[in-house]
Amino acid sequence: MTSTQLAHWLFLKQTVRFGETDAAGVMHFHNLFRWCHEAWEESLERYGVHSSDVFPDGIYKEVNLKVALPIVHCKADFLLPIKAGDHLEIILCPEKIDNSSFQVQSKFQREGQSVALALIRHLAIDFDTRKRSNLPENITLWLEASSVNLGPKPV
Repeated sequence: MTSTQLAHWLFLKQTVRFGETDAAGVMHFHNLFRWCHEAWEESLERYGVHSSDVFPDGIYKEVNLKVALPIVHCKADFLLPIKAGDHLEIILCPEKIDNSSFQVQSKFQREGQSVALALIRHLAIDFDTRKRSNLPENITLWLEASSVNLGPKPV
């Protein structure tokens, strides 16, 4: 599937900066998960979900959210070295698991070649009780729209 076939909120770009690399000159591993989360946030915004509808405003402000979406699982595979100056394409593949959880697979490509794969799984919990909850409606709509716009799941 090419970027032109994807919804604009599922295809993002990232340039690797020198400060994101380690002494060996390759991207430091933790940046991949940061980029995954940032891509997810940007995807939601592009789709029309405002960040304040998903994330707390901050520790000192009143929280208006009823549902939190903590990460309960993550994994990554690095297929090729990622270096400073690399221009990466990030293809997001969101998937609803059940009424209270979903995951987002992020496929990182450089010039059409896969360089890394990552997966982050979220669980919806009631913000006050911390018990499992249904996904917020705006996340459910984003997941449904994403699955329609993805077509077959990429390998």
